Amino acid sequence: MIDRLIKKIIDMQNPTCVGLDTDFDYLPESMREDMATFEGASEAITEFNMNIVDKISDIVPAIKIQVAYYEMYGYEGLKAFDYTINYALGRGMIVIADCKRNDIGSTAGCYAKAYLGGTRVNEKTMRAFPADMVTVNGYLGTDGIAPFVKECKEKGKGIFVLVKTSNPSGAEVQDLRLENGITVYERMGELVEGWGSELIGRYGYSDVGAVVGATYPEQGAELRKKMPHTFFLIPGYGAQGGSAEGIKGCFDQRGLGGIVNNSRGIICAYKKPQYSGMTYWEAARAACLDMREDLRRAIGKMGR
Repeated sequence: MIDRLIKKIIDMQNPTCVGLDTDFDYLPESMREDMATFEGASEAITEFNMNIVDKISDIVPAIKIQVAYYEMYGYEGLKAFDYTINYALGRGMIVIADCKRNDIGSTAGCYAKAYLGGTRVNEKTMRAFPADMVTVNGYLGTDGIAPFVKECKEKGKGIFVLVKTSNPSGAEVQDLRLENGITVYERMGELVEGWGSELIGRYGYSDVGAVVGATYPEQGAELRKKMPHTFFLIPGYGAQGGSAEGIKGCFDQRGLGGIVNNSRGIICAYKKPQYSGMTYWEAARAACLDMREDLRRAIGKMGR
């Protein structure tokens, strides 16, 4: 899977991932009028997502769909989550389900089947939420990651394991130092490199990737050196304060090694003065093009 993602990044010369963290309140007022049910809200969110996917699928390689923004609308919200996954797949995009799942081994196996593998009912195996990749929490250790790695091997899928997250309070745990002097997040990085050692593709990166926040540029550059085979999903660009210049250390000498997520900066772009007068989908496309140029200036040509 990582080879597919990297090839799309090279072909489009764009390491952008658009986060569809679609809160109902982010929608234009005209789409929110007279809505008073979860069903109505979810239908409006689905329409919003579809129009954005239609407008960006030829210039952006991947989307990341944060399940929490759909779960809060109950069953109807999960229908919107599922429809958005399948719609984006149909438009040729790589789909990352941002679910940060994990638990003990057997339960982790159920999560892995839900997003990467298949669920067997009698003689038939069906896919629940057919994402290409999923975010997972590795802080339960190897037995919680092994089922996801198994699905990656068998189904050609990918995962991104939390290593150094973009939120400020993540440092309360992740920056603690162990007896040997390294930090907790550095140890997690070592584990991720190991978990993905048998899944390295033609570009030198594994299907087992890492989440490394754009808000910690020095740590990101350090992790790139220590994790040469791990592809980074980089949240925190834009609204959270991460910059293109700050994250260039997450990329290798070929301009590869990461994909940069932007959620509100894209889906709420129509609210910004520079995109005034555009529809929300036109503004989303314009913001994606601006982000692509910003990243290109910092990172250079991808695949050089």
